[in-house]
Amino acid sequence: MPDPTPPPDAADAPSGRKRLLDALRRPSRRQAVVGVLLAVFGFAFVTQVTSFGVTDTYSGYRQQALIDVLDGLAGTTRRTEAEIARLEETREDLRNNTSAEEAALEEARRETEDLQILAGVVPVTGPGIRVTITEESGQVDIDSLLDTVQEMRTAFAEAMQFNGRVRVVAQTSFEDATGGVYVDGTLLEPPYVLDVIGDPHTLHGGLTFPEGPIDQLNADGAEVEVEELDSLDIESTVEPERLEFAQPEAP
Repeated sequence: MPDPTPPPDAADAPSGRKRLLDALRRPSRRQAVVGVLLAVFGFAFVTQVTSFGVTDTYSGYRQQALIDVLDGLAGTTRRTEAEIARLEETREDLRNNTSAEEAALEEARRETEDLQILAGVVPVTGPGIRVTITEESGQVDIDSLLDTVQEMRTAFAEAMQFNGRVRVVAQTSFEDATGGVYVDGTLLEPPYVLDVIGDPHTLHGGLTFPEGPIDQLNADGAEVEVEELDSLDIESTVEPERLEFAQPEAP
């Protein structure tokens, strides 16, 4: 009869359950790595399944329905792009119109200033010449003064005044007077000082040509001195007259 007592080695061998418990309590390095990998793969699988369940909105659509959806999105995109293009064009038009309006206003402002200067209604400053006419051996003829003013206009004078008192404009009048001349009704006595704003060299040349204003004034018995100045002030002005009869022509 065989001996029922198990061999010593079989009795000492651990059971399967005990080995499992020991592995869970004290896992080897390889077991730990495998466990971590399994946990990562499981998490990724669950995440992807959840994502598909949330975002797959059109999963139940038929092919034609999906095509219709895509066509609708494409049409919306085209309309949006067209609206963007229209708004950008409107923006550029507004910018251009604003620039054009600002340029027109600036041009109108410059023209207004030029007209005010020519009309003599505002003081001005700038480079020019000062002509001093001193009577030495005779009285200056009024025609010589008129020729001097006219030559200054021909030499592109932008503003003139006599003796710091009378602004010379297109309507300025000259009249003989005892001991002097009337300029726009104001009596001026010699020496006559004519301030002129413009290019100094050009203005000076308008006085010195043969038989020009200086020669005429010298013939009248006057001495003429001309100074070219980098800056001079013309303070005198005239009162603007309100026109009674002339009206701008209708467009």
